[in-house]
Amino acid sequence: MDRRFSEPEAVATPWSETERALEAAEVFWICTVRRDGRPHLTPLVAVWLDEAIYFGTGAKEQKAVNLAQNPHVILSTGCNEWERGLDIVVEGEAARVREQEQLERLAQAWAKKWDGRWRYEVGDGMFRESGPSGAEALVFAVAPKKVFAFAKGTFGQTRYLFSP
Repeated sequence: MDRRFSEPEAVATPWSETERALEAAEVFWICTVRRDGRPHLTPLVAVWLDEAIYFGTGAKEQKAVNLAQNPHVILSTGCNEWERGLDIVVEGEAARVREQEQLERLAQAWAKKWDGRWRYEVGDGMFRESGPSGAEALVFAVAPKKVFAFAKGTFGQTRYLFSP
């Protein structure tokens, strides 16, 4: 609990509550860094599984181009209301996932989380959208180095640190 940014009566947000919010989140915002140092921020869907956030992106999308030269990212999710909810910021490095078995587990997790609206086939170390488009997506994992949970209502900031 960081008392500098918390109300006197605030209590630390338990990790279990933060993890449930990461599992339930439908939209994350990811910030990557362009080659010239400018930030790039965009929304995406992701899955929290095995203590990491996983997301997909096309190889030519700006975030993939940025990650090819700088793996450092920040992902955030939360509630756009002032008096309620929990906002979460995750700092880490994005690492490409290529293993067939892990990609298959992730494809199942996406289908389950999204009630079948996001279906992927796995091949050649990436996702392919099921259906007519067949769009390909590189898959990345972000294991947190640091996570902040910002409780609202009774405002409190909790910081979690993770070992490499």
